[in-house]
Amino acid sequence: MSDLQARFAQAQIDVKQLTERPSNMTLLRLYALFKQGSEGDAHGDKPGMTDFVGRYKFEAWETLKGTAQEDAQEKYIALVEELRSGATA
Repeated sequence: MSDLQARFAQAQIDVKQLTERPSNMTLLRLYALFKQGSEGDAHGDKPGMTDFVGRYKFEAWETLKGTAQEDAQEKYIALVEELRSGATA
């Protein structure tokens, strides 16, 4: 496991231990960065109009199309570190 992968895995643990719940927009950003960092570009069918949460999550992930997985992992790690320090809500 590379250093980046280890830090990405640790950030996934750290985000679950936040003392304050991030805003919905921040949660969407975390989700999108996690998915891009884990799986790459969005794939599969976009959820239907009645699945609001699923659709928003998919669309957030879709906005990162073309972003390298390593870049998404770095951004995810940075965002989790900001949240842990209280810099972002």
